[in-house]
Amino acid sequence: MNIKSTEKKENSAIELIIEVSAAEFNAAIEKVYNRQKKNIMLPGFRKGKAPRKMVEKMYGAQVFYEDAIEESYPAAYEAALKEAGIEPVAYPQLEIQEVGENGYTFKALVTVKPETSIKDYLGLEVSKPEVNITDEDIQGELKPYIDRASRLVSVERPAQNGDVAVIDFEGFRDGVPFDGGKGEGYSLELGSNTFVPGFEDQVVGMSAGEEKDLDITFPENYTPELAGAAVVFKVKVNEVKERQLPTVDDEFAKDVSEFDTLEAFKQDLAEKLKTRREKQAENDFENAVIDALLEKLECEVPEAMVDYRADKMMDDYAMRLQSQGIPFDDYLKMTGMSRDLLRAQAKTSAERSVRTGLALDAVAAAENIQISDEDVEAEIARLAKEYNLSEEQVRSTISVEDMKKDLANQKALELVKNAVKAGE
Repeated sequence: MNIKSTEKKENSAIELIIEVSAAEFNAAIEKVYNRQKKNIMLPGFRKGKAPRKMVEKMYGAQVFYEDAIEESYPAAYEAALKEAGIEPVAYPQLEIQEVGENGYTFKALVTVKPETSIKDYLGLEVSKPEVNITDEDIQGELKPYIDRASRLVSVERPAQNGDVAVIDFEGFRDGVPFDGGKGEGYSLELGSNTFVPGFEDQVVGMSAGEEKDLDITFPENYTPELAGAAVVFKVKVNEVKERQLPTVDDEFAKDVSEFDTLEAFKQDLAEKLKTRREKQAENDFENAVIDALLEKLECEVPEAMVDYRADKMMDDYAMRLQSQGIPFDDYLKMTGMSRDLLRAQAKTSAERSVRTGLALDAVAAAENIQISDEDVEAEIARLAKEYNLSEEQVRSTISVEDMKKDLANQKALELVKNAVKAGE
């Protein structure tokens, strides 16, 4: 491999012209030939026994060129990056220029980290949300326990919001039943908005044994076959049930929790809620600090860098789904999403992620933040404990250089956060 030229281009790109020698190219051709020869048939030779020279004479000297280039250019590209001291931040654009028996030459347009400038990053004015827990909040935490402990009892009165109406129903469009529009003995909680808009409102006021035709128009964003359609549901109420709530006292607390008193149970709910809200408040504060920090960043972010991060985010998301037994294409079908829409969303997040990384890199450089070997060892130990892995497993899966960069950025962010001035 030989770098014929290096030239800076626009948008934080460097153009490399890389030459692969005849010897390197020939070695790649020989490797491709040896891999493919078992499938090659030539007159006068048994399958897989035709010499390379005969194959090239029969099909042309270029017969193995394309595969040999695919075989050899990655190593040539990596060697060129190392020799030139270039760290790419996106996929390269590659173009083959010349190919022949003397080797080949290709052009690599490599996106690199852009130049950044950041000033006045200490003393940012950012408000930190206060966390307060009210009696109303605690009642909200109690509600799921109360709902689960409640009983449904039949009542002889018209149905009200909050009741459960046991109904038979069938939907008709232009007098003809439509698919999915029929049910028997269905328990519908009135006011839950689980049925099409307008349905539950018209059941309110009906009594057990009563029948009624409900005029309903489906929303425009409903399933295509019924979107915007005017239909009639024939409904019969079989039973009206009222939700009877339990007495919320010490006995209730014993039944639904590990605590002997209602006061102790409420105190525990309050502490857990406060912990969750404090964590959320810290996340919100950190995001607000990053937003303020990004306003101080002066940088032209290469589009290729954002595209690369978006692709990585998509790949990571697909892998997480796969680890849960959900193929990515099945997920798209289930959610009604498309790859293009999901990637557009990923690209928005990717741009912020890239800009955040550049801003924190700039702060770390300006503050000369250094990461020691002890810092790395402590992080490896932390990750091993968190993911129940050995430290050797962590070392084998994580780049130390990437870890050092992440740790430096974490320290940079903490520095900026600690220097924040309270906003109004």
